[in-house]
Amino acid sequence: MAGDAKKLQPIIIKRVKKGGHAAHGGAWKIAYADFVTAMMAFFLLMWLLGSTTEGDKKGIADYFGSPLKVAMQGGSGSGDSSHIVKGGGKDLTRESGQVKAGDVEARQRTFSLRALKEEQRKAEKARLEELKDKVEEVLANNPQLASLGGQIRLDMTKEGLRIQIVDENNRPMFDSGSAVVKPYMRALLQELGSVLKEVPNRLTLEGHTDALGFAGGERGYSNWELSADRANSSRRELIAGGLPESRTLRVQGLASSKLLDPKQPESPINRRISIIVMNRDAEDAVLKNVPPEEDGEEAGAADPPGAPKNPSSSNPKPR
Repeated sequence: MAGDAKKLQPIIIKRVKKGGHAAHGGAWKIAYADFVTAMMAFFLLMWLLGSTTEGDKKGIADYFGSPLKVAMQGGSGSGDSSHIVKGGGKDLTRESGQVKAGDVEARQRTFSLRALKEEQRKAEKARLEELKDKVEEVLANNPQLASLGGQIRLDMTKEGLRIQIVDENNRPMFDSGSAVVKPYMRALLQELGSVLKEVPNRLTLEGHTDALGFAGGERGYSNWELSADRANSSRRELIAGGLPESRTLRVQGLASSKLLDPKQPESPINRRISIIVMNRDAEDAVLKNVPPEEDGEEAGAADPPGAPKNPSSSNPKPR
């Protein structure tokens, strides 16, 4: 019986329950996550401030000042930069600001084009200097033209090589009021045509007169028409000397608007033909219809302020 009692005795199992969290619970984890998030936001803000240029900072300030205006107009920001370091990127010569993506390549291309154009200008200037020397040599070696050397003026301007043939009292290019070239000047122009055909540059021909006007004034045939006709007569003589017709880019009559000697508006030196062997820049300016800059190298390129453009004269014979 005693053994049966032992078999029927209940087995008691004690389970020890562990204590729960302390009074703070798991709230510290949430606080720590907030701290990490705040620090990440802080360092992100510091990075953005360090990698943003003053112009972008001003743009951001303007955006918050008037967001609708900036949103409508648009603009560039730090997002289009190729490097986060101020003045960084592939171009280490930059000391301020960011280098935008593609900015280095664009600057290199621009520099290369400028260098190429500068080399072309130097080569063209050297070619025109050689042409100047050749014209002087032709005039010196031709006995028929040697006597006209005092009437030939060669100089370099911003437009190119300028060849001026000026009048003398005893040896004019044209008769008074006429556009017919004198025989000795015809030989000179044809000789120039044979020399100028050797260069590819295009030409501008300008006719100039003195300030003596026609008796009928400017309402009829005047110095404007006369100077243009004389420039055209000179063009035809250049072509007769071998100059291709396509080389002439511009023919114009300037009358007495550009006096070579403004102090003596009736002087024979003001009656002249200007042949300008144009450089590439001057040619492009004409073809693109851009007014060329004044070269400022011609004495008396414009009449002095207050001087009449074509003062009247009692002499009815224009020159």
